[in-house]
Amino acid sequence: MRKVFLFGAIVLAIPLFAQDSKPSCNQCQSTYISGDEIQAYLKRVEGSAVADQQVRALDIGKINVDIGVVYRGKLTAPTPQSVAEHDLVSEVYHIIDGSATLMTGPDIVDLKKRSNDDRAVRLLNGPGGNGASIRNGVSHQLKAGDVVVIPAGTGHLFTSIPDHIRYIMVRIDPDKITPHKDEAASKVDLASGGKGN
Repeated sequence: MRKVFLFGAIVLAIPLFAQDSKPSCNQCQSTYISGDEIQAYLKRVEGSAVADQQVRALDIGKINVDIGVVYRGKLTAPTPQSVAEHDLVSEVYHIIDGSATLMTGPDIVDLKKRSNDDRAVRLLNGPGGNGASIRNGVSHQLKAGDVVVIPAGTGHLFTSIPDHIRYIMVRIDPDKITPHKDEAASKVDLASGGKGN
């Protein structure tokens, strides 16, 4: 009898939860970013060793979502302390073109925190650090069309880039630590050649 009562209570509660549900971003507009805008960001840094640029940083209700583009040039071996780690922001890479070997893992050797005035901390992915290497890391061979998800706190570093790699970066920011960047701010950034950061 007790099981029947519990089952009945659950069945009756399901419609109540469904009726109380409301959008987490009430009356929010969608955001469109043209391929031309993405290409404009990539074009201005082509040939750089590394360029990580924020295109948008958006409040979508309970979290912020940021869209960036990254260009990385040829890399034969990682530089010292090049393992990156972000304490609060997770990242999703979608490879546009090029190829690379990316190592990821949570066990970071000799992790040192970045200063609060570091550009990446202020504008891109909040507090985090750099380490010397990753114990028991996993290597990923990235190519156009691939996607990799890097949770907050997970170390990541490129160990090899034969020529270049370009990718869309989606940053998931549940603590809303990154500064907002809308379309108007993006236009200013592109017009200034990135000198406003």
